[in-house]
Amino acid sequence: MIPLPAELLDYIVAQTARIQQIPAPTFYESRRAAYMRDELLRIGLDEVSMDEQGNVFARWKGGDALPLILSAHLDSVHPSDLPLPLEVTTAKISGPGAADNALGLAALLTIGRCLVQHGQRFEGDIWLVADVCEEGLGNLAGMRTVVDRFGEDVQAYIVLEGLGLGQVCHRGLGVARYRITAQCQGGHAWVNQGEPSAIHELAAVIHTMAEIILPQKPRSSLNVGIVQGGTSINTIAASAFCEVDLRSEDQNGLNRLIQRVKRIVLSRERKGVHFEMELIGVRPAGSIRPSHPLVKLTLECLAELHVPAVLEIGSTDANIPLSRGIPAVCLGLTRGGAPHTPAEYLEIPPIRLGLQQVLMVIERIWQKNGSGRG
Repeated sequence: MIPLPAELLDYIVAQTARIQQIPAPTFYESRRAAYMRDELLRIGLDEVSMDEQGNVFARWKGGDALPLILSAHLDSVHPSDLPLPLEVTTAKISGPGAADNALGLAALLTIGRCLVQHGQRFEGDIWLVADVCEEGLGNLAGMRTVVDRFGEDVQAYIVLEGLGLGQVCHRGLGVARYRITAQCQGGHAWVNQGEPSAIHELAAVIHTMAEIILPQKPRSSLNVGIVQGGTSINTIAASAFCEVDLRSEDQNGLNRLIQRVKRIVLSRERKGVHFEMELIGVRPAGSIRPSHPLVKLTLECLAELHVPAVLEIGSTDANIPLSRGIPAVCLGLTRGGAPHTPAEYLEIPPIRLGLQQVLMVIERIWQKNGSGRG
């Protein structure tokens, strides 16, 4: 097994704390990307670069077999104009973005140090990739570019997230996000009484969407997360919009839900009332079978570490390769809670197990999958 010296556990904790303190909201990850590039250069990997989008790549050269891609996203949901408090104890790291995904990035650096210190070369190249735009309306843009770069000729993608130790996410949850805008002439609340209001019309659309009976197979969801509009309390609103998040375990199920929402919106169109439905976010669905060699390998490694494992579905960077038929899983590195909130935290002791599972997968993947994709 690739050794994991005790000092590297201190190293990953220190790097998690440093990375957490570098603001990296989606679309503004450049400072954190530069830090990752510089640290990967300092470690001494064979080749380190950054593309025009801001994705960072580091290569550990191997043989002629297909390469393995290990990735972690650079961005955080937390805005750069808010403080990033941090508390580190022997048991926990607490702070917004510490688990999601400062720990994932710190794991890339730690794995890089393991590879260089151990010196072992493998059947194929190992690429460590820190990618942009995973969160929110980033729409997995960084991973799309990464997958475009490598194409289908890869052994697999292993996506690292801070939380969820024991979860093997082998299915990508399909997501479509829309901004629905209602437009009317508007007017004075008294003088133009009876004229259609964009807010009233939009509210009717939201009410009808909320009455949709969503299927459980495939499980689907619909959420209106943002509503804005109007000018003043005594003005008939000329414009209003909402943003709606649609999800399904299956791409066909997601497509059916999208068509239902479109029909609801279209049904409210009439003279003096106009709607626009703009696609603002897409995360395609995809999956590999539970019997796939990659899934079986990750479960085997977790079992040897005595970590209870569960097969999961999620919306992660793994969606992109999975949607293109390329083997991928997303793995968690430790336990913790309150992600995407100021109270976010992670537990330090289980990190050793999280790192060991990844190193075991690296060591065995070419034997389990063969030199091809399996």
